Amino acid sequence: MKSHIPVLLDEVIQALALRVNGTYIDGTLGAGGHAEAILKATAPAGRLLGLDGDPQALDIAKETLAPYQDRVILVRSNFTQIYTVAAAHEFIPADGVLLDLGLSSMQLANLERGFSFLSDSLDMRMDNRSELTASEIVNEYEEKELADLIFKLGEEHASRRIARRIIENRPISSAQELAEVIERAVGRHGKTHPATRTLQALRIAVNHELDNLEVVLPQLAQVVGKGGRAAIITFHSLEDRIVKNFFKTTRDWRNLTKHPIKPSYQQTRENPRARSAKLRVAERL
Repeated sequence: MKSHIPVLLDEVIQALALRVNGTYIDGTLGAGGHAEAILKATAPAGRLLGLDGDPQALDIAKETLAPYQDRVILVRSNFTQIYTVAAAHEFIPADGVLLDLGLSSMQLANLERGFSFLSDSLDMRMDNRSELTASEIVNEYEEKELADLIFKLGEEHASRRIARRIIENRPISSAQELAEVIERAVGRHGKTHPATRTLQALRIAVNHELDNLEVVLPQLAQVVGKGGRAAIITFHSLEDRIVKNFFKTTRDWRNLTKHPIKPSYQQTRENPRARSAKLRVAERL
C-alpha cells in the first residue's frame, strides 16, 4: 500500500499558528500525518483530538501517533459531530481545527473500497456504517436522477450521455467497469480520465460530503476559542466555494486567505494527489 503524504503539511502548520502546549482538533485524521506534525510542534504538552469515521484510517493513525499517546485522543466519528465529541473530551475551547476533505492515498490504494479507477468494487463509503453505496446509485437510480447527480456533483457536462450509457450497461459491478463504460461513451481527451468527474460525483453523494461540510462549518465557532484558527483543505470547486463564502460572510471569523493557498510545483511532483488542493484559513474573532 502506498504511504500517505500529508497535503500542504508545512502550509497547514504555519496557517494554524501553533501554540506550544496548545489544544488542537484534527477532524479528518486519516493516517495521522498532519496530527503528528501538530503534536511535534506543540510539545511538550500540546494535546490533539483526532476524528475519523474510517476504522482502517484510525488503526493506521494509532500506530503513527503511538509515541504521543499520552497527548492524543482518537475517536471514530464523522466531523459533523465535532462539537459533541470535543465537548465530551474537554477540548473546548480549542486553539485550532483542521479539516482535510480529500481522500487519503491509502483509501485510493485499497481496491476493495471502490475509489480508484482500478477498483473491483463499487462501494465508495468512507464509513462502512453508512447504508448508501455507489453501486446502489449506479445500478438503481433512474436515468434523469443519475444524470442530474453527475452534472451537479461532478460538474460533468456529458452527464446525460454518461447516464444513458450506464443504464444500457447495467448491472455494473466495479469502478473499473464503470470507468470503461464512461470512456467508451465520451472518449478520452487529455491526461485526465473521462470518468474522473463521475466518480467524484458518486463519492460526494455516497458520503454526503457537501451536506456534511455545511453542517460542520457553523460548529467551528463553538469549538475554537477567540484568536484560534480553522484551516480547511478542499479538493474541488464545490467544497472550496462553500468554505470561501462561509469565511467571507460569517461574523465569527476573520478570513486570512483572500486567495487559497495552493501546493508548490515541487509538492505536486512528489504527491500528484495534491494538485487540486486548496487551503483556506480563518481566525476566530
